[in-house]
Amino acid sequence: MTTPPPPASPDDEPVRALQAASDLLKALASPVRVGIVRELSQGGKYVHELVDSLGVSQPLVSQHLRVLRTSRIVTANRQAREIQYALTDDHVAHIVLDAIRHAQE
Repeated sequence: MTTPPPPASPDDEPVRALQAASDLLKALASPVRVGIVRELSQGGKYVHELVDSLGVSQPLVSQHLRVLRTSRIVTANRQAREIQYALTDDHVAHIVLDAIRHAQE
């Protein structure tokens, strides 16, 4: 039987924030996922729209969307037979768009 972790102390907060930031950056550590976030910064999109704009296969887009959903960066809303994907909030879009701009300087 495993013992539960000790209760979190206020001193753990900076460590947790750093870990959360690191997890976010890991979730974005793929050119396809950065491209998906860039596309979704313009509004919700369906998988076929992401496939067309990114020029990659549907299974690859779906695989990367799963990572982004698991990381709570992207949400999915079923509309009839399709699912529309959107960013959970604009914060990640700002990070990605700033990173793209910085890389182009």
